[in-house]
Amino acid sequence: MRIAIDATGGDLGPATVLAGAIDGARRFGVGLLICGPEAEIRDALARLDTTGVDLEIIDAPESIAMDEQAAQAIRRKPRSSIAVALGLVRDGAAGGMVSAGHSGAVMAGALLVLGRAPGVERPAIAGFMPAIGGRTFVLDLGAVTDPKPAQIVQFAQMASIYMRGVHDIPNPTVGLLSNGEEASKGNQLVRETYPLLEAAPGVNFKGNVEGRDIPRRVVDIVVTDGFTGNVALKVAEGAAGLMAEVLRTEVTATLPRKLATLALRPAFDAVRRRLDYAETGGAQLLGVNGVAVVAHGRSSSRAIANAIGVAERGAAAGVPALLARYLPEFRAAAEGVGGRG
Repeated sequence: MRIAIDATGGDLGPATVLAGAIDGARRFGVGLLICGPEAEIRDALARLDTTGVDLEIIDAPESIAMDEQAAQAIRRKPRSSIAVALGLVRDGAAGGMVSAGHSGAVMAGALLVLGRAPGVERPAIAGFMPAIGGRTFVLDLGAVTDPKPAQIVQFAQMASIYMRGVHDIPNPTVGLLSNGEEASKGNQLVRETYPLLEAAPGVNFKGNVEGRDIPRRVVDIVVTDGFTGNVALKVAEGAAGLMAEVLRTEVTATLPRKLATLALRPAFDAVRRRLDYAETGGAQLLGVNGVAVVAHGRSSSRAIANAIGVAERGAAAGVPALLARYLPEFRAAAEGVGGRG
């Protein structure tokens, strides 16, 4: 299997992206199709050890800047690294693609180049957030800021299919993000979505959950609208950064603490890794007819390597095919229930 890489995406530049991609290729046993300006990529690769890595450079001389309008940029720049990488997935040359570039352009490009998986109304960005005893799968993280209740139900169904097919959780639990656990809590969108989730085929719905429940892993999956999900993600990233900085400051405040830190360094490093978004790597765009992974704009090489793993697992499990198989079944079941009522 090969994974297509948007080499020009990411705030830290192609060198960081390529270093991470090469590490990820070795760790997850995949080849690379590296998309970007050929001369620039060759120059960056010359500084890296690529021994034993199956890689090919695909010239993509155009790039999409973060301030460009996503849909227009994809149409105006068919030779951009994002569009070319998505085209490789569409044509079957790559099992999936990874980009730390313009997330809006990845979403718009995925819809234009790959299209929706059969039965999908709106794709969602779905990713893991750190939690006690593991991670909580959260969506939508920013694709659809103002969804309809039925679309949030479909987010829950897609996430349930993903967790079963990719992470071997046979009956994942689902919670609806709200400002209280009671069914009466929440805004109009939440209150209208709640009864639909209770009746939704393929969803093991456990009711409302609060923001504090995401790091507690009260459920396996949390669904919400893209605006709320994106805010929750950014708050979590900020809180993790604050905790890491406070910990670093406090443990080095005095000489006795510094000495104690030497013995506890492995524990501190483990805490840092648990809270670091780089360990997650990226979020999958669920609902398109192919595997597309959106990585953080500030992705380090470790984050890119882990994003390769997200793409590899999604492609190996055949996520688009799983969605195409089960979503129509869920729709038929829901219509059957409605007809009998």
